[in-house]
Amino acid sequence: MTEKEYNLCVDNFGDSVFRFLIKNIKDSDSAKDILQDTFTKLWEKKSDVDFFKAKSYIFTTAYHTMINNIRYDSQKDGLTGTQSFEKNGYNDINEVLNRALERLPEVQKAAILLRDYEGYAYKEIGEILSLTQEQVKIYIFRARVKLKEYIGSIDNII
Repeated sequence: MTEKEYNLCVDNFGDSVFRFLIKNIKDSDSAKDILQDTFTKLWEKKSDVDFFKAKSYIFTTAYHTMINNIRYDSQKDGLTGTQSFEKNGYNDINEVLNRALERLPEVQKAAILLRDYEGYAYKEIGEILSLTQEQVKIYIFRARVKLKEYIGSIDNII
């Protein structure tokens, strides 16, 4: 990968990776740090990464760095990483969806965000998350079922 191709990767994929991270961890500063680490790792491996596979490499690296940070933070704080949320009292649909997403296991959350928010194909999601296409489909199906159970009908949130 050349310097020009690296810069194209930063321009083309930086925003979507940041959105993916912010949807997962809800902390802008941490998302920026992970994004910076991801592009630093890409720069260090630029001679090994093919430009046409850089998108997959970037998302995979960002995902694994995010998971490592979550594990480190939960060990440091002594938390399990799960939270309980009240279902009632929300007026904002985005807030309800975000609360529902936070209830999902990390791999399901990442899969559903990559598919429904970022528009990736099952094969690409599998490459990013180190899963088979069948596993990706199962995780997305289970995530959608859990989201539906949590949210219920649209009438409940309006």
